[in-house]
Amino acid sequence: MGLAYGLERLVAAGFVAEQVLVALDESALAAVRRAVGGQPWDVVVIGGGIRKPEPLVEFFEAVVNVVHTGAPAARIAFNADGGASLEAVQRVLSA
Repeated sequence: MGLAYGLERLVAAGFVAEQVLVALDESALAAVRRAVGGQPWDVVVIGGGIRKPEPLVEFFEAVVNVVHTGAPAARIAFNADGGASLEAVQRVLSA
């Protein structure tokens, strides 16, 4: 499933959602910092493209920590693929 489809599903379910695509390098940290800062978020979903590849574990860790610092009240969710963000959001909000 695609990222656009996943975003459409979130909006159709009544969520206000923003999608931030980042390069898999250090520039991503600043982009994530900008995206999560300045407003409260209920949930931040971190996608599998950052989370799954084992060589990116340190990068993934840095992204999670930037999200936690920038949006400390937000729950953090992980999707299985770009189309499954709605399920990730619903899962963490129901916990």
